[in-house]
Amino acid sequence: MNKRTIYAWGVAVLCFVVLMIVTPAIPQCQEYHDFADQREFFGIPNTLNVVSNFPFLVIGLIGLVLCYLGYFRLSLRGETLGLDVFFHWLPMTIAFTSIVAIFIIERIDDHKGRISIIPLLMVGIVSIIYWRFFDDLRPYALVQFVPCIAIPLMAILLPPMYTHSTYWLWAAGFYLLAKVEEASDKVIYQWTNHIVSGHTLKHLCAAMVPVFLTLMLAKREIDVERKTLLQTWRISWTKVKEGNSNVESYTCTYETVPVVESQ
Repeated sequence: MNKRTIYAWGVAVLCFVVLMIVTPAIPQCQEYHDFADQREFFGIPNTLNVVSNFPFLVIGLIGLVLCYLGYFRLSLRGETLGLDVFFHWLPMTIAFTSIVAIFIIERIDDHKGRISIIPLLMVGIVSIIYWRFFDDLRPYALVQFVPCIAIPLMAILLPPMYTHSTYWLWAAGFYLLAKVEEASDKVIYQWTNHIVSGHTLKHLCAAMVPVFLTLMLAKREIDVERKTLLQTWRISWTKVKEGNSNVESYTCTYETVPVVESQ
């Protein structure tokens, strides 16, 4: 581990310590599990809130099988390990930390990414233990929300190794939408005339994250040009401003054809 990596981890730890000192504790809200939709079907309490988790199982199994069959285009050894962790341990905390490690492998360095997998997983596990013992959600919230900011920024600013980088942004967008739906559980339940609640929709939207990542892994190829999304957007915007995005110019020349009269 070189000095640059040590400095990066040191700055991250220092920022975390300062944040824990200057911010108050965030206890678990006692009303969190007071879901808007508590209907029971087929003897299952909170039926829709429970069965809406089923897509996680399906996409997790599909991703795991495709990963083991070598269907995904993985050129680095660390990616296989990171994706194995992601599809094996799909609970949110482990999934997010493994995704960050995968992103480091793809965008920064394979060796650094592989080294970071274990520390990042430990950070996720410790955040849950801290929450359970001290009733403080701050570390757990950081583990969930920091990747929501870091991953889109890295996807936009850092050159990719593969194509189809926009799938990262779609995945991040659906997760943020899921968090909004979770916070609007009762409001959405009223808006839909008690048909579906925000908590149920949260599960369905969050399940789209592994769906987009699976599609990306299945479709991507090695990106030879390695242009960042920001560079690609700038080029597209320049073409739009110049009026050359969809219009091609053609130059036609005409020649005089001699006419020979028949005798």
